[in-house]
Amino acid sequence: MVRNTQHTDEVAAPMSHDSTNQLELSATIDLKDVGTVHRLGFGAMRIVGNGVWGEPADRGAAVAVVRRAVELGVDFIDTADSYGPNISEEIIAEALHPYKKGLKIATKVGFTRTGPNQWIPVGRPEYLRQQTELSLRKLKVDTLDLLQLHRIDPKVGGEEQFGVLRELQDEGKVRALGLSQVSVAELEAAGKHFTVSTVQNRYNLTDRSSEDVLRYSEENGIGFIPWAPISAGELAQPGGPLDEAAKRLGATTSQVALAWLLRRSPVMMPIPGTGSVQHLEENMAAANITLDDDTFAELEAAGK
Repeated sequence: MVRNTQHTDEVAAPMSHDSTNQLELSATIDLKDVGTVHRLGFGAMRIVGNGVWGEPADRGAAVAVVRRAVELGVDFIDTADSYGPNISEEIIAEALHPYKKGLKIATKVGFTRTGPNQWIPVGRPEYLRQQTELSLRKLKVDTLDLLQLHRIDPKVGGEEQFGVLRELQDEGKVRALGLSQVSVAELEAAGKHFTVSTVQNRYNLTDRSSEDVLRYSEENGIGFIPWAPISAGELAQPGGPLDEAAKRLGATTSQVALAWLLRRSPVMMPIPGTGSVQHLEENMAAANITLDDDTFAELEAAGK
């Protein structure tokens, strides 16, 4: 269920005492086993080093970005044990612990890292359990709000991977479970073991290959988290349809791409990531943009 609500008692007041620093908040979604969050969140992949590897160039700046996101009203942050690895989760805890009421932090397990831009799926149950325990420690919590399987490991039976996630939920170590980069068939298979709260697949103006997964998510009340949400390729080039729409609206192309996603589906939960406070503020301002029917239809057609 999606609500077009403004700030409520369930979401704590922003850290900043200057209320003008808070942007208009996006509509909300009720996630199974998680609760209500605003649909425009923050992705914490880019607060680490190049290649999603190692320390950021300026750790203090990374901490500032995370804190600013929450000041602006973000109440859903997405990270993963593999970002850094470990460093993204550690920075989130450094910036925000103890966590304010209403803030939900999602993390992911299922990748191991061998270097910059190197990602290897590992779905052995003992590995998934170990990484979950480490995420609890790094985030300084007793229970994870949302744990997502980063990738299904093709070398390990799906039932083994889904089974250990359900065990972790039954043990109270995670409240909600989700998946990343999966098919409808895989969603259905996982659903036999646990309630799927979210699915995180690549989706943007120029890549709609997960349209069937989005439709399944709408039909089953699953939050759909599009990764690479503002990738737009030629559409964002000067004179392109996204660029032209941005000029008409007095916005950036990234803001329009995010506004398109928010309008595209009531279960859509974009989590644009950045290591810059300026870019963060620009991205979050997408919640203030309303696309008229003609602009939405033009972008809808251009990206197909």
